[in-house]
Amino acid sequence: MKSLKKHRLRAAVTAALAGSLLVSTGGAPASATNLSKIPTFTLSVLFTNDMESALLGVEGDGTDEGPIVDGGDRPYGSPSRAKTLMNKLRKEATTGWPKPGQALWRGEVTVSGGDNFLAGPEFSASLENGVPFYDALAIKEIGYDASAVGNHEFDFGPEVFGEFIESLGGSLDYVSANLDVSGEPSLDAYAKDGTLVTSKVLRSSGQRIGMIGLTTPELPALSSPRNVTVDGNLAGIANGLADDFKKRGINKVIVVSHLQDIDNELALVPQLSGIDAVVGAGGGEILANDKDRLIPGDEAERGFPLYADDATGKSIPVVTTTGDYKYIGRLVLNFNFRGEVVSVDKRQTGPVRVSGVGPDAVHGDHSVRAQVEKPVAEHLATLSETVVATSEVALNGVRNDVRTKETNLGNLVADSLLHAGKEQADEYGVAPPQVAIQNGGGLRNDSVLPAGDISALNTYDVAPFSNFVAVVPDVPRDVLRQLLERGVAASPAASGAFMQLGGVSVSYDPSKQAQVVDEGTSTVVTPGERIQDVTLADGTEIVKDGAVVEGAPISVVTNDFSARGGDGYPFEELPFTPVGMTYQQALEQYLTDGLSGSVSSEQYPEGGSGRIVVR
Repeated sequence: MKSLKKHRLRAAVTAALAGSLLVSTGGAPASATNLSKIPTFTLSVLFTNDMESALLGVEGDGTDEGPIVDGGDRPYGSPSRAKTLMNKLRKEATTGWPKPGQALWRGEVTVSGGDNFLAGPEFSASLENGVPFYDALAIKEIGYDASAVGNHEFDFGPEVFGEFIESLGGSLDYVSANLDVSGEPSLDAYAKDGTLVTSKVLRSSGQRIGMIGLTTPELPALSSPRNVTVDGNLAGIANGLADDFKKRGINKVIVVSHLQDIDNELALVPQLSGIDAVVGAGGGEILANDKDRLIPGDEAERGFPLYADDATGKSIPVVTTTGDYKYIGRLVLNFNFRGEVVSVDKRQTGPVRVSGVGPDAVHGDHSVRAQVEKPVAEHLATLSETVVATSEVALNGVRNDVRTKETNLGNLVADSLLHAGKEQADEYGVAPPQVAIQNGGGLRNDSVLPAGDISALNTYDVAPFSNFVAVVPDVPRDVLRQLLERGVAASPAASGAFMQLGGVSVSYDPSKQAQVVDEGTSTVVTPGERIQDVTLADGTEIVKDGAVVEGAPISVVTNDFSARGGDGYPFEELPFTPVGMTYQQALEQYLTDGLSGSVSSEQYPEGGSGRIVVR
């Protein structure tokens, strides 16, 4: 019997070795095949990106059958389920017999593409309770090898990012090769102790894998990095680091980049050399193939992976997935003895949904649920029970609406800025504002708030960022015109720069010249000619029939993100003064004090009140 068992084991090992020496194209024996095509090491790159504080899971469209295995009313996503699934995928990647076409020698790395937290009601629980932040506890429990740096890491400024890193307790390194944090002491300390690095060597199964992190050059216009500077020479930096890895004998290199749109990664690849794969982030795209199970309501935009040829003509796989802990991306690479990618295991490569329902359901990890999800849910319950106003009318905050046209919720938020600016003007020594500009991209609830009670939680949903109300007291009229041109420059396409206005009405002609700005500096390259009329609430004409009317400068209130040139707003470095409250606080205060807790249909009718008119 023992002899028979030994014979079967020897046969199984021989068969496995033979399988590892076959190429997928023809299955010919290694002796008849170029050895460079034989996989000797298989690496599974497991990743998430843009988790953005979705700590309590997300909803689907209800078409999956069966009970939610771990309770609750949000059957998908959540860090507790993500931890369970990540551990399962790690085990699959490194133990047991290899899948057909894979090498016997296998390893895995786990990375995040950044945007590991997002300002909003969930993150407000962390801000209220302090270090350690709940999002950081979740990430620490899931167990990443490294993370890229996204734009939302800076939404609350460098100090809060530093506190987030502190919350991780040294368990995770952030990697970004094109950021210089030396101007921010709270982050520079982590650069000096090796927690915030330009590149990192990941290790798995005795192999070294070089990781290069890249952050979008648009960072100053998207967030609040303050004195953190960004180098836009992405290809030059990445190629230099890849060459350094090569000199050190590291022949497997991945880029983990947060460039806001997977097409930006695809455009970067032709400038690269010495890179084996790119994991992109920031765009939220869903890449998947027919075999991949998606969350009901999600649809694949393109296949997984995408490919682009690098500077040497080598085909490079490029991947990403959407955020909110909804999927774990998996890219399985087969390397030869030289460290060259000989194939992508297409049967194992793709997004793996994080589900608590259906045939692939997983139970959430008890530790994460206790440490993170339970206290955050309790915090949100308190916010949801606090009524700040009652509305007679449904308020439209749908994403594509607030980014393309006037809405009554947009008007309400703009009016709250105007109210806050006027209330705080004396204390901060600024001229009371006459005009309010709120970028549509800052309104994030992506829904219609029904008529009825408005809770404190609703105000966080609408205005989640840490953007402070800021007054720009002396805006020349021609500059104001170009500020308004920025708001309609992308029309009719949706844009986060589209403006919601208070204290002013405008008309514009989308057939005329659109404004063009330098994205790096928010300087006007081509002045816009779309704005035709601008009239203040008191009847003062600022622009008439496309021409600026001469007169005194105008005091404008906005958020400090826009005042710094965010979304390309050309404030031309005019001095501005934050007046001591975030735009969420301004909204809540306006609802409770400015409107005495009542939003009328007369003041905020559905469809808006004619503040923005298309000619």
